[in-house]
Amino acid sequence: MGGDGRREGLPGGVDTAGGRPGGEPRPAGTPRIAGIVWGLLILNTLGSAGAKTIVPLPRSLIQLVTMGALVAAFALALAVNLRLRIRAGAFLFLLTLLLVPSLISSANLESGFGALFRCARLALFVGTLWLLSRWWDGGPTFARHHIRMYFAVLGSVAAGLVISPGAALPELYGGRLVGALWPLTPPQIGQYAAVIVGLTVLLLLGRRTDGASAAVVIVPSLVLLALTHTRTATLGLLIGLALAIGSLVLTSAAARRFFAWAVPCAVVAAVGFASALQAWFLRGQSQENLSSLTGRQKVWDALLAAPRTASEQLFGMGLGDKSFGGLPIDNSWLAVYQEQGLTGVALVATIIIVLGAVALLRPPSLPRACAIFLISYCAIASYTEAGLGDASPYLLHLALAASLLATPAAAAPLPKPEVPRRRIPRWARDREVI
Repeated sequence: MGGDGRREGLPGGVDTAGGRPGGEPRPAGTPRIAGIVWGLLILNTLGSAGAKTIVPLPRSLIQLVTMGALVAAFALALAVNLRLRIRAGAFLFLLTLLLVPSLISSANLESGFGALFRCARLALFVGTLWLLSRWWDGGPTFARHHIRMYFAVLGSVAAGLVISPGAALPELYGGRLVGALWPLTPPQIGQYAAVIVGLTVLLLLGRRTDGASAAVVIVPSLVLLALTHTRTATLGLLIGLALAIGSLVLTSAAARRFFAWAVPCAVVAAVGFASALQAWFLRGQSQENLSSLTGRQKVWDALLAAPRTASEQLFGMGLGDKSFGGLPIDNSWLAVYQEQGLTGVALVATIIIVLGAVALLRPPSLPRACAIFLISYCAIASYTEAGLGDASPYLLHLALAASLLATPAAAAPLPKPEVPRRRIPRWARDREVI
């Protein structure tokens, strides 16, 4: 993505400190390899289950790629941070604590040996974030990596749509857009599109990118979002952007202009295209099906009514595939309750509350607005999507929010060069004594 011509800390800088005119220290930059690590983490969270692809991909092969990406991410992060310099924070501390109920419940093997494997994956995921925390400084560097990688994923979706429209818009999913080259479901695609559209709009308002670069990301992403018919992603995008831009209204003229244009346009669109919007929102479903959240409510009621021991209520059943009775749970809070118990629910809620409180206490700024958008989006999506208790895109969104809320580390002042002492002749020293 382009910039506005100002010099900023760009990805790929070396981690060194040098001098500036006036004796000011030069801030350390984020190494290019950190962006590669972030991209590998995103690749790991793409998942291995989804629609049928044009070229059938064995699930074992997909899992090998995704898990290999996580191992490579941890190895690269460790290689670039051999001294294990980290930035301690509440987010990573709470995320580490989430491993405790995960291990306790998974050790019972009620969910099989796969639970222990998922615990190891979560531990490796959290460990990689700890190693990357060294470069969390409140800047937009990791936000740019986030946008670029997910835009590349959406590029593969668009390529699949061009190559085989029938496979990309299958009847099995009601004609909704899926990944035809990599198995991605409509909610996944909608989530990725909504997140990068929101972040790009905020970077544009903050003059961290130009209009042409922003349009290249926003326009095709919105088209793909519309083709997925994903209601949760659309509502998360609209509400998250409203809250994020609202936090900039008092300090940003661009945010005020955006609201001045967006509100009338939204009203006109809602009135002029009411029938089309309603048809898109219903997706051909009945009001009864919509009120039950396309069958989710039945799964939720059954999950809550299932008998549990005191240990299972406290620590859960162990990390699984986010399903109950063979059906997806599709709710982050109930999925965490099922797998990590009330302890996990309390920890995840604390993560959201702490990040939200920190964002509200920060002065208005572009990083704060981006963090508010990400936190709001994850909170809204948690009602109909699972993932807050395990390695997932949602945890990566929250990790990005934590990096945006981090305060820049104070650079150590450069040591003053030692002035060589002038040698005074002995006859001069004797004269001084006299």
